[in-house]
Amino acid sequence: MRSLAVQPLTGPLDATVVVPGSKSITNRALVAAALAQGTSVLSGALHADDTEALVDSLQRLGVGVVRHEGSGDLRVAGTGGHLPPGPADLDARLSGTTARFLLPLLALGHGTYRLDGGVPLRARPMGPLVDAVRRLGADIDEERPGHLPVVVRGRGLQGGRVRLPGSVSSQFVSGLLLSGPAMAGGLEVDLEPPVVSRPYLALTARTMADFGAEVTGSADDGWQVAPGHYTGRSLEVEPDASAASYFFAAAAICGGRVRVPGLGVASAQGDLAFLDVLAAMGAEVHREPDAVEVVGTGTLEGVDVDLADCSDTAQTLAAVAVFAASPTRVRGIGFIRRKETDRVAAVVTELRRCGIDAEEQDDGFVVHPGRPRPARIRTYHDHRMAMSFTLLGLRAPGIEIADPGCVAKTFPGFFRVVDGLRTGQGQGR
Repeated sequence: MRSLAVQPLTGPLDATVVVPGSKSITNRALVAAALAQGTSVLSGALHADDTEALVDSLQRLGVGVVRHEGSGDLRVAGTGGHLPPGPADLDARLSGTTARFLLPLLALGHGTYRLDGGVPLRARPMGPLVDAVRRLGADIDEERPGHLPVVVRGRGLQGGRVRLPGSVSSQFVSGLLLSGPAMAGGLEVDLEPPVVSRPYLALTARTMADFGAEVTGSADDGWQVAPGHYTGRSLEVEPDASAASYFFAAAAICGGRVRVPGLGVASAQGDLAFLDVLAAMGAEVHREPDAVEVVGTGTLEGVDVDLADCSDTAQTLAAVAVFAASPTRVRGIGFIRRKETDRVAAVVTELRRCGIDAEEQDDGFVVHPGRPRPARIRTYHDHRMAMSFTLLGLRAPGIEIADPGCVAKTFPGFFRVVDGLRTGQGQGR
């Protein structure tokens, strides 16, 4: 397996970094645009494996989705809530959002649809969503209960009321909500507490409203989606806050400043809460109307923090914690054991491989400060393992990242942007 040696930085940072568009917004907007009346144009949309999996699936369903070769913009011809009839064979690849957004969408159609994915995605849970879509009237066959592949015999969904566990994945809820306007009777979704990743649900509701859907409620009180339709529109996809977290962390670890344009104070992306964690550790954070800047002060203190609402930054924080003056405890993230890999176990295992004292807990991990020794980091087919452990190599010599190509899942140009830190400019699009 190929590996990539990370070269430590030789001085403090002074960089402006352009990160790619938000995966969360891109895939939500793609579903809304596909169901809309009229044509939509998504500017700044992410071009990565996770979004291409959804684009390809929509095209296989007969939805007109075209990416402009020059700008990368996506042009989507909406179906008015009426998908072309099956059959269709769809591959979600390794994309959890694609699989979980598509399943309710397929039940809206008429015909037979098979939905599958790569081996790691087949291991991720689908059961609560399958059960909910069945309760709404869908006919679904599973080869292995609660997992892909599934066969959906679409006959439209009347809608109704369903209840889902809130502690497994917000993507189950988002998938249902996104298809809700095309259900003849509308949709009500209640969540069993505890609810994780709440900001992602708010982002779903905001994206739906951007396309004209009527959605009300909250994670605590339940969500209500009125029957109706989406309306095609032009939408500028803002930069991905999860992708930006690695460069904010780089400033905190290495000193100097990193500025990311396009992420303003009005952003609804929950992973920007990571900035509050960095500030609590000692970094300076400057939020502007259309940008964020993080300045490393040379001093970092450990924190005790619940990351249930921004769990995609847990691995990033683990890397920062190595260079703090006191231990860091991350709580509330037990559910990330069911992501691309067991992210709790993987973080602890790889930190120990670097000689860092780390402890695995049921709902998270503890990282003790230390000096990383040279190591070849296993990434477990997980893009976030590769990107977060690259941060260690910016300070410590001898860090190699195995299977660096796994970053293509959400950030194909990641290592090019990291190299750009050395010259002051990182272009991620």
